[in-house]
Amino acid sequence: MTYYGCWVNEFQTVRAPLAHGGYQQENRRGRTSHEHYPALVTGSKSFGEMSGDVWGFHFAWSGNHRLRVDVKADGRRYMQAEVIYLPGEESLEKGKSITTPWLYATHSFEGLNGMSHHFHSHIREYILPRSFKEKPRPIHLNTWEGIYFDHDPEYIMSMATQSAKMGVERFIIDDGWFNGRNGDKAGLGDWFLCESKYPAGLKLVVDHVNQLGMEFGLWFEPEMINKDSDLFRAHPDWLLAVEGYEQPTGRNQYVIDLQNNDAFNYLFERLDYFLSSYNIAYIKWDMNREVVQPAHLGHAAGHNQTLRYYDLVDKIRLRHPSVEIESCAAGGGRIDFEVLKRTHRFWTSDNNDALERQTIQRGMSYFFPPEVMGCHIGASLCHSTRRRHNIEFRGLTALYGHMGIELDPVKEDQKERQGFERYINLHKKLRPLLHSGRTWRVPTDDDSHQIHAVVATDQSEAIVIISQLTIQRIP
Repeated sequence: MTYYGCWVNEFQTVRAPLAHGGYQQENRRGRTSHEHYPALVTGSKSFGEMSGDVWGFHFAWSGNHRLRVDVKADGRRYMQAEVIYLPGEESLEKGKSITTPWLYATHSFEGLNGMSHHFHSHIREYILPRSFKEKPRPIHLNTWEGIYFDHDPEYIMSMATQSAKMGVERFIIDDGWFNGRNGDKAGLGDWFLCESKYPAGLKLVVDHVNQLGMEFGLWFEPEMINKDSDLFRAHPDWLLAVEGYEQPTGRNQYVIDLQNNDAFNYLFERLDYFLSSYNIAYIKWDMNREVVQPAHLGHAAGHNQTLRYYDLVDKIRLRHPSVEIESCAAGGGRIDFEVLKRTHRFWTSDNNDALERQTIQRGMSYFFPPEVMGCHIGASLCHSTRRRHNIEFRGLTALYGHMGIELDPVKEDQKERQGFERYINLHKKLRPLLHSGRTWRVPTDDDSHQIHAVVATDQSEAIVIISQLTIQRIP
């Protein structure tokens, strides 16, 4: 069983027989990727959620990778995982060594659920910091789908006021707060507060959020730069690109070469400035394009770009150990155990459609426990699919992970706001169980239904969520 996907459609599963000749997947997109998740599962014939011998593998690397599994002539199976080094990227001279990423592997006699229990337990015991376990995961309000780039401090503070009334615990201003950022074609790299949008400064908003009893968070996309930016005009040489070749854009942006020390130090200084100047408890760290043609000083540089990303996050964490970080990459494009060692939450998908989220979150649950899985209640009309769902379906779907809201609460009617408050309160009540218990994916005879359960480790209580995904076909 392997995992594939795309933007707004992450963590899809596919099963196929493992035969002589094997299976191989490659990811050359410069991040963990939506398309080729670095994990696979092999097992006994007809292994399932509740039964069968299962071997699960996860390659903890946030860049280019290759996975291969095959059957030897005598019937034994083997699995390989490796970083893809671009031509000339690494040369092992005498006395030099390379440290490879971790490969996490487990075996279960109890099917896929047993495999997930092993991975979840390892994350909770050995990857997540002690402070994470001691603090309940705060319920979010993220402004992105509520206002996009249209920032008005007074209005944002009214959103915060309404959020606090509903029980939100952390308020995050997303993209659009910095210089030149009125759309997705300009401004990236210019990490200075836009004074025309925030004439009284950011502190006024931060203080308002804190006075309401909520933590404040802020969005950054440090590794990216727009051509229409002051930073690009001053430092076009800071691009991660092959000299002499036109670097293609993605979402109107380029990648900054983190191996350039001046660029690296600039990004650290800008992040450090905001974290030191304001009471920011949380960063949403985004990465909205892939890495293609990566080069530094005439040499391929995809591997080292990933390592320098780790270095930048580590340096920020060392300077600001109490700040929590969310890993986002156009949704779920950078989700792996190595990233989780230095972050606290994943943005599972840019898709807030509760129907699509049922399958996406189920796929992610094979490796990750609910408390690191960002799950938001979006607007009734989903922005990515244009479907409509009632508050009950949206609320119960977001209940399962690290819950949040992503919309404009000021514009919602009283019935919707009461629904948000109801599911926020329910999540708070169930949060200790959801974020410590064992996750079970319960098989059904009808593919139109999915059943998720979380059972307390001492089996004293449980929560079961049954979802109907399609209308059952009548023979």
